[in-house]
Amino acid sequence: MAANSSGGMQDAPLDSSFASTDDLASDWYIYETMEPAVPQDDMFPSVIPDCDPTISPRLYHICMAPISLAVLLGLSLLVKRRRLQQSCWNGVPGLLSPANFLEEEGNRGLVAAVFGILFSSLCVLVLDTDPLPLITHSSQSTREYWKILALLYYPAFYYPLMACATIRRRASYLMGCLLSWCHCVVHIWQKVDCPQSPKIYRYYSTLSYIPIILCLVFLSLWYPALLIKSFTGQEETLDKEVPGRGYYKQYLKAVLSKRPQKGSSAKLEESLLSRVQTYLRSYIYAPEEGFRIPLKLVLSVTTAMIAVYQVALLLLVAVIPTIQIIRAGMTKDIVVLLVQFGLVPSESPAAPGDMEKELRTVKYYLWSLEVCYICSLVLCCLLTCAMLLRTLVMHRSNLKALYQGAVLDVFYKAHILRPSRQAIVCWMSFASFQTAFACLGLLIQQVIFFICSVGFTFLFIIPLQSGTNSYLFRIIQNMWPFWLTLVVAVIAQNLAAHYQFLEQHPLRKELTNRRALYIATYLLFPINVLVGVLAGLWRMLISGLYNSIHFCQLDISLLNRGVEAFDPGYHTYCHYLKIEVSQSHPVMKAFCLLLLQLARPEGPSGLQPSNVEEGIQLMQHKQAPPSRARFKQSRARWWLAYTLLNNPSLTACRKTALCDPTANGTQLSTPEP
Repeated sequence: MAANSSGGMQDAPLDSSFASTDDLASDWYIYETMEPAVPQDDMFPSVIPDCDPTISPRLYHICMAPISLAVLLGLSLLVKRRRLQQSCWNGVPGLLSPANFLEEEGNRGLVAAVFGILFSSLCVLVLDTDPLPLITHSSQSTREYWKILALLYYPAFYYPLMACATIRRRASYLMGCLLSWCHCVVHIWQKVDCPQSPKIYRYYSTLSYIPIILCLVFLSLWYPALLIKSFTGQEETLDKEVPGRGYYKQYLKAVLSKRPQKGSSAKLEESLLSRVQTYLRSYIYAPEEGFRIPLKLVLSVTTAMIAVYQVALLLLVAVIPTIQIIRAGMTKDIVVLLVQFGLVPSESPAAPGDMEKELRTVKYYLWSLEVCYICSLVLCCLLTCAMLLRTLVMHRSNLKALYQGAVLDVFYKAHILRPSRQAIVCWMSFASFQTAFACLGLLIQQVIFFICSVGFTFLFIIPLQSGTNSYLFRIIQNMWPFWLTLVVAVIAQNLAAHYQFLEQHPLRKELTNRRALYIATYLLFPINVLVGVLAGLWRMLISGLYNSIHFCQLDISLLNRGVEAFDPGYHTYCHYLKIEVSQSHPVMKAFCLLLLQLARPEGPSGLQPSNVEEGIQLMQHKQAPPSRARFKQSRARWWLAYTLLNNPSLTACRKTALCDPTANGTQLSTPEP
């Protein structure tokens, strides 16, 4: 090869070889083409310069962080300590709680909005070059440390937005109004001032801040409403009542109310339309009278919905603009390579000509990829949201069953519903797990559904539309005797099992023709192996689709019952139910409120609700010691109840029953002749 090249160089003049260098380069490099150039704005977006808003994020956090800290200190002066050094400064300042997560009443929407802001801020800092706004231009080596510090900074930064509502004072509501207005105005001003940014996509920064702005607008309207209610006198008695009192009464009334039984006119067999409607209603959460889902479930579903939006937005802006750029910059030289590799059909692949038709085909393929990606993403978002709504329905049914003591209706084995170390940890992390599982579930669904949609499009739709045979059609065409054999074998086995190997009697079914059954089992073994391969592929596809769709549901386990403990999502959910049922049982809370009401004397003095925390202190501190005669009377009544329970016939012989035949719900029956 070296001799040939040297001989060629000796035959050609030296000047002409140097003069033809540009021609050789133009022939070899595919990005230099003689066709009309595509406008630069259509192929590639213009470079977006860095935008510095009037109020930079660093200046915003430098100003608002001390204000938030001052608000926290001011609010702590309005709270009294319960245990630690109550004699010092009359018990103030106390520990400021963000929200009572085990109570069913309160500002649930406000707490959910703050959690939505917190999670959206987490999504922003993960992809930001400066995760901690107080420190700009951080190096690559220290960026991960600033991210860890930011995970602790943002909860403390937004802590006053939620704590202002738990104090239930006019001063705290006023502080909440000012804080929410400041946060909302600054965020809106920043995005109006700089709507575009060079990060991932020009509008990604603005779109990712939409949940934060919406939650801040909600808080900006909620706190003024609370402040107005406090001035109108609707919350004057709020501190004098125990939180959740109204809900517990409603639940108790709903449980004790006698609902009319349905008549026998209902159809035993429902129609297909009614079954479909019932199945669709199971995915729609409709509020029920007398029942309210816990606050942790509201937070988990809210943050999971925001997670679906954030992940879908990132998947959309990271892929679709790239495909559009590739489609706009596609040239004939690239099409020639694709034709030579056999990726694009051509009438004369050995001698490519104009390539106009092939160029349109390649752009159509890229457009089909874009459509498949968007359709699969929309389908994944709809399925994830449907599963989250289905989760609310399952949560309600499981909680109602556990409230009634039906433990085996929820768990496959008996559980003791009481707090434990592991249960407390799982209860704390339940909402976080639900959010993370929703993110991962959407990612897994997008990968699976995109691959399936691309395969279906390029193996079925495009070949049928263009009239060409795809590889799948060729395989089916060449192997049709094999597929026909498998279909005939399966049909023959089902017919033989129904008519030859099964003897049907009115009340039982028995095997018959066992010798022929054994012979058919042996002869059809190789064919059934091939059928099993197809069944295994179908099982893998169905299990992948089912597990990816239900991945975000923590109320069901993706593993078998024997190994459910190895599913961290379901394991967390089970322990979460233990804490919720043992600490927030509505009947237990209603009973505690009844004891408080009976034990409270007339007049302003009495048992204050502040002395009651999670149902521990239920009675007054000073009680008269019971006398010995009362102990004897109580013991005698218990013995009487035990005797009557074991001897029901003695009930009619009691003195009250003899004097009044209708007393105690019994009546002496006259002997029948």
